[in-house]
This record gives sequence, structure tokens and C-alpha cells, in this order.
Amino acid sequence: MPVITNISEEPFYFILTGIPGLEAMHIWISIPFCCLYMISILGNTTILAVIQTESLLHQPMYLFLSMLALTDLGLTLTTLPTVMQLLWFNVQEISFEACFAQFFFLHGFSFMESSVLLAMAYDRFVAICRPLHYASILTETVIGRIGIAIVIRCVLAVLPSLFLLKRLPFCHSHLLSHSYCLHQDMIRLVCADTRINSWYGFVLVLLIIVLDPLLILVSYGLILHSVLGTASHAERIKALNNCLSHILAVLILYVPMVGLSMVHRFARHAPPLVHVVMANVYLLSPPVMNPIIYSVKTKQIRQGIHRLLFQGKVH
Repeated sequence: MPVITNISEEPFYFILTGIPGLEAMHIWISIPFCCLYMISILGNTTILAVIQTESLLHQPMYLFLSMLALTDLGLTLTTLPTVMQLLWFNVQEISFEACFAQFFFLHGFSFMESSVLLAMAYDRFVAICRPLHYASILTETVIGRIGIAIVIRCVLAVLPSLFLLKRLPFCHSHLLSHSYCLHQDMIRLVCADTRINSWYGFVLVLLIIVLDPLLILVSYGLILHSVLGTASHAERIKALNNCLSHILAVLILYVPMVGLSMVHRFARHAPPLVHVVMANVYLLSPPVMNPIIYSVKTKQIRQGIHRLLFQGKVH
């Protein structure tokens, strides 16, 4: 009986793809990508520095914001090496182990982003609907436990899909359609039964990609019910304005996520450029836009950035 040797036991690599049809222009395309990565890194590190240095920002809302910034920073640094070395130096090969490591961190941070936004929705619910109990409910201990729970949840969500995929033989083309290792991209190269992987992926979609935004919608439904039922017009505007940054962050994550999933499931024969653009929008939009949104919409963050940048001049 013939034995299929697991490809992971041999010297093995995947081949990454840049921008299809525009390979000759990679060096020019690298300029906007480099700018976006720099904006993400500088923006999120600035948010973290402001929250760290400003004692008045050591409150639940800003502690959750620091979790979001850390997650965005992790997501950025996960894809940056393979994307930029491909665009700058045309390095397309990535080893089996490195690809799975990137797979783990990429999907882990992506799920973590969703989980942190859910925690932030709960924070807004407590702040608006239970203001008198806000400080007693969301203590530093509780926030720390929420953070640990988010990390454990995301690790436990990604590890099974990683091991389920790693045990399968890859005997089709080694060519991936992106400049990083996505699960949806890697699994199409498998030449074995992937039903277990598909079912686990379906369960994961229900538990995170469907459940998280559903719970966020429920929290905002309760917020609207509370605000419309008791507050004056001015208080309603103020309460909804306090939630605006979070609502924009939710839309920036879930709209591209749903779009990418739809493209992978229902537009498999679409031009490769469509898949690449959708994936890059999905992975780059939250880390780039979140620090901009919170810097523009949150007065305390703006003031903190101003003090951080000009405190040297003041002294």
C-alpha cells in the first residue's frame, strides 16, 4: 500500500504572490504600503505611549483602547516582513514553519481584534447604562482578566485549525495568492479530505465572526433603549458621540472581513487582483485607521498626544 509522505518532513516552502499583473511596478507599489505600515506603527505606538504616560487615561475605556492598539501593532508586524521583502527584494519563498507561524499570529491577532471590540462594546454599555456602577464593575482586576480571557480564547481558536491543516499533505502547486499566509489560501493547496477543516472553520465563523458582531449589536441595542428612554436630547447626542469611535472601528474591521469571506466563497474565479486587494484592505484598514479615528474623535487622546509631542518644549 503506497504511503503518502507528509510534505512537512521534507525541505518545503510556499511561494508568495505580490500584486498580480503589476510585478514590474512592485518597487513603486511598495511606497504606499510602506507609508501605511509606518502610519500604523507610529499611530498605535503613540496611542500606547499616551495612555501609558497620562495617569488620567488609566481608565477602563483607555485600557481597552491600549489592548486594541497592541492588537493592531501585532497584526501590522505579522505581515510587514513578507510583504515588504517581496515588494522590495522580490523574495517570494517562505518556509513551511515560517508560513504556519505567520498563519497563527495573523489569524490570532485578527480574532483578537474582534474580541477586543466586543469587550469595548461591553465597556460602553456599562458606562452609559450603569454609570453609577461603572468603576466598581470594570476594575483593573476585571479588565486584566478580560485581557487574559481574550488571549486564551484566540489561541484556542487558532491552534486547532493550525494543527488540522499542518497534518495534511500539500501536493498541489505551492503558489499562494497573497504576500502572507492565510488559512483560506493555504487550504486550497491540500490534496486530501478537508471536511474536518471546513466544519471547524464553519464553527469558528459562528463563534467569532458571527457571534462577536451580534453581541456588539445587542449591546448597542440596549444602549439605544437606555438613552432614548431616559436621556435628554443633548445627553443622547453626547452618549452616541462617545460611541462613535467604537462604531467606526467595528465597521472598519467587519465590513472588509465579510467582503473577503464573500470573495473567497462566492467569487473564486474573480481576477486574482480582486482577492489581493480585498485581503490587503482587510488586514491594513484596522491598524491604519483605528489610531487616526481615536486621535481625531477622542479629546483626551488628542490632548495627550499634544503634551507628549510638546512636553520637551514646555520644559
